[in-house]
Amino acid sequence: MDPSVQTVPTPYVSKRADGGVVTLTLNRGERFNPLSAAMIGALESELDILATDETARAVVLAGAGRGFCAGHDLKEMRAHSEDKAWQQKLFSDCNRMMIKLTELPQPVIARVHGIATAAGCQLVSMCDLAVASEEARFALPGVNVGVFCSTPAVGVVRNVGRKRAMELLLTGELYDAKTALAWGLVNRVVPPSELDAEVARFTELILARSRQVIANGKRTFYQQVDRPLPGAYAVAGESMASGLLQEDAAEGIDAFLGKRPARWRE
Repeated sequence: MDPSVQTVPTPYVSKRADGGVVTLTLNRGERFNPLSAAMIGALESELDILATDETARAVVLAGAGRGFCAGHDLKEMRAHSEDKAWQQKLFSDCNRMMIKLTELPQPVIARVHGIATAAGCQLVSMCDLAVASEEARFALPGVNVGVFCSTPAVGVVRNVGRKRAMELLLTGELYDAKTALAWGLVNRVVPPSELDAEVARFTELILARSRQVIANGKRTFYQQVDRPLPGAYAVAGESMASGLLQEDAAEGIDAFLGKRPARWRE
C-alpha cells in the first residue's frame, strides 16, 4: 500500500437527504451497529445539525448490515469495567442523545430490520414512529450477561407498559415483530421487501402537512405526555390556542371548508 495515500475513515453514521427526508444510518453493520461512545457521539452530532435544518421535514433512522442495532458495545464497556466515571459518561451521553430524538422538530421514524436489542430496542422506543420488517426481533437481554437493562427500560416502558417491559427485562428473550406490534413498540410490521415503501408512506404523509404545525405538535406531545392530567391539559390547551392564531391554521381550516387542498406557508 502506498503510504502517501490516506484512507478516509468510514463514518459511524451515514447521512442521505432526499426531498425533505433525511436518512441517518448506523454504519457499523458488521457488528450490528453497537452504540459505542463514538457511535453515540456521531449520532448526537447529526441530531444537533438536524435540529436547526429547516429543509429537513422527516428523519428516518436505519441500521446498516444484517440488523438495526444490538445495543451498547459490550467489548468497549468491558474494557472500562473498573472505571465508573467512564461508564457514567457513556450513559449520560447516551441518555442525552435519546432525549434529543424527542426534542427534534422533525418526526423520527425507526426503520427496523434484524435485531433491535438492549439500547437498540431503546432507540426504537424513543423514535416517534417505528416500522419493522417481519423478521425483526426485539429484546432487553442484559440480564443474560449480568447487566440489567435499566436505561433501555426507560424508553421501552413508555411504549409497552409495565408488565410487558418487565417481561422483556426479566426473561432477556427475543420477541418477534408481531409481538412488538401488539405491545405497541412499533407501528407497522411488513415483509422485508415492503419495509422501505411503508417508511416512505409515513414520510409522504408528513411532508404533505405543515412543517410548523408538526414541529409545534411534537413538542407539545412530549411536554404533556408524562404530566398529571391538569398540567397536561394546561400545556396542550395553551399550545392549541396559540396554534389557532398561526397562518397555517387559518389556511388549513379555510381549505377544509372550501373543499380545496391547503397551501401551507411552510
